[in-house]
Amino acid sequence: MTGWGPFIAALAAFMLSHMIPARPAVRDRLIGVLGRTGYFTAYSGLSLLVLGWLVVTAANAPYVEVIPPYAALRWLPLLVMPVVCWLAVAGLVIRNPFSFGGLGRKPFDPSRPGILRLTRHPILLSLMLWAVLHLLVNGSLSHVILFGLFAGFAGLGMVLIDRRTARSMGADWPRMSCNTARLSLRAPRPWPPLWVWLIAAVAYAALLHLHTAVIGLSPLP
Repeated sequence: MTGWGPFIAALAAFMLSHMIPARPAVRDRLIGVLGRTGYFTAYSGLSLLVLGWLVVTAANAPYVEVIPPYAALRWLPLLVMPVVCWLAVAGLVIRNPFSFGGLGRKPFDPSRPGILRLTRHPILLSLMLWAVLHLLVNGSLSHVILFGLFAGFAGLGMVLIDRRTARSMGADWPRMSCNTARLSLRAPRPWPPLWVWLIAAVAYAALLHLHTAVIGLSPLP
């Protein structure tokens, strides 16, 4: 099957697979049938399959140029992806009561929010930056839609998660969030420890090394 049909079908499946289970009535019913572990396992597996399908169909869609392949743009991922890796690692290792991804064991201290002073959503911000970078260097219409969708999901997710968390925290929200921000240019306080920077550097090196083998395209200009 050629043309835009497969990409449109995969795009619709991606949207539906994220919109329908997000409805509380549907999610609660599925959890009741599958159990919490079964639900999240099935949902994660389905999401990965649909995501893989969407990526493949985007690559095989008819080429319609939206952003010209400027040579200078190919340097952007090399320069900014270290920041993306650092955000992702720093976001994973801190306790985060405001967003998903935080796996840290130390209780969250509102007076020392760490990376959350820069953003309450470091994982989503890293996803948004990754998507925008790849949109700029993959300027065909299908990839602009694909990576624009990821960036939009990340940005909208920040807003919706903040609203939901503020409602759930109630009167505790001002105290807990007073030194954090959805997005800001403020430096983390305190900065992540050295081992976070080292893991981020290793992750960046691994992405560079594996990119050609996994994706089929060299990340180098």
